[in-house]
Amino acid sequence: MIHYSLSCEQEHAFEGWFRSSADFEAQAARRLVVCPTCGSTQVGRGLMAPNVQSGRSKDARAAAAAERSTPAAPSVPAPTAAMMVPNPVQRAMLETLREIKAKILASAEDVGPRFAEEARKIHYGEAEHRGIYGEASLDEAKALAEEGIEVHPLPILPDERN
Repeated sequence: MIHYSLSCEQEHAFEGWFRSSADFEAQAARRLVVCPTCGSTQVGRGLMAPNVQSGRSKDARAAAAAERSTPAAPSVPAPTAAMMVPNPVQRAMLETLREIKAKILASAEDVGPRFAEEARKIHYGEAEHRGIYGEASLDEAKALAEEGIEVHPLPILPDERN
């Protein structure tokens, strides 16, 4: 993962983690990177300090860092998703996703781990046409797509991970 310092056209500074530089570029081009302050999708990378690893072991680096820290300095935990307050644009998007997901779950049948089997039966006319949801491995989902069976993953929303 690559940690980037980012800024929007309004010069709001924030951070983001991406798998690669190409991943950031692709997401930024599709306007998926959003400023948490103003909601702008005109986002670029800012200046960053490089993370240089020395030849010392991880334990030696941790011990050296502990020696440098002062005991009087208060320990502040890193922000977590639960601690962060989404901006109005993010809040509206999450609420829309919640509503869409609730409608899907209310109008479809949970077939659990039999999802791939049931999707095939419906696609090939062996079972009644109906909305279903359930569990499928990545390999099962790829196989369904190769057969021309359209499937979509349901989003896992932040409050569902708590």
